[in-house]
Amino acid sequence: MKAERRPQAVMMSKRANVFYLEHVRVMQRDQRVVYMTEAREGLHQFVAIPDKNTAFILLGKGTSITDAAVRKLAESNVIVGFCGSGGSPLFAELDISFLLPQDEYRPVAHAQRWFALWTHEPTRVEMGRTFLQKRAAWDKTMYAKFSLPVPEAVFDQFLASLEGCATTTELLSAEAHFAKTLYRQLSHGLEIVEFTREPGAKKRETPAQRINSFLDHGNYLAYGYAAVVLHAMGIPYFLPVLHGKTRRGALVFDVADLFKDWLVMPAAFRCGASAEKDGAFRAEIIELALKHEVLDHAMTFVGEIGELLAKNQAVSITSS
Repeated sequence: MKAERRPQAVMMSKRANVFYLEHVRVMQRDQRVVYMTEAREGLHQFVAIPDKNTAFILLGKGTSITDAAVRKLAESNVIVGFCGSGGSPLFAELDISFLLPQDEYRPVAHAQRWFALWTHEPTRVEMGRTFLQKRAAWDKTMYAKFSLPVPEAVFDQFLASLEGCATTTELLSAEAHFAKTLYRQLSHGLEIVEFTREPGAKKRETPAQRINSFLDHGNYLAYGYAAVVLHAMGIPYFLPVLHGKTRRGALVFDVADLFKDWLVMPAAFRCGASAEKDGAFRAEIIELALKHEVLDHAMTFVGEIGELLAKNQAVSITSS
């Protein structure tokens, strides 16, 4: 009798599914990962999670998960995070915010190259500059594609400002000014008179408050995608190029910033202004990320930046 053949997992860069679950119990049933909801009259409904094609799962308010389900998800390399209501904040604290599959058979070449570059301060500044250049170029392309109310000059000015930055602090200052400009342009374009970014604010009475709530939720989805990128490539979260030198998981923020501006920000403004439901907002983010291959593009960039900077560093060392 032939052994039953296990289905192959989809490559990490091509996975389509992301789940945010509330008030459910996640378990293994009939060799599948499912979540159980309670219907009327005490009846239970089981919904299957396609673990082989899932990038990450966020477990929100009132959720639990069995050890068998965690083991099954780990076999499929699915990242799990526990979070608050509405997708933020994240509570799990194994390597920043996510429970990673205990899979030590990750590639090592990317991590070794990254660490060698990261320990060299001038190279780390160049890595930060390259990250921000990629972010601005990606933003410019996507904002034009979506016909969003932000002039191309905003991205061009940001790119020009990066050239004069000699330290990480100067790069972060330029980045902060750029982010404020994007918030201002989007709020003016949608005729939201007063908008101030307030992370962690819980009220959702006004358009500005709803936008802030959606930004928080969407950012954590972006952090999930970034965590998948780094886990797939075997690069530790504690080697950031720009953010949080004192925080273990800050590289997640750096990677998420590559695509957060166009993936999360416009959707948050639009859904906040029209009082959309959380589910509709999440669905839009997940659909956009899949359609525009966020995982694939981010992994390609993270791999290429290491090779490019390694070559540049080798040339520098040889010439000196």
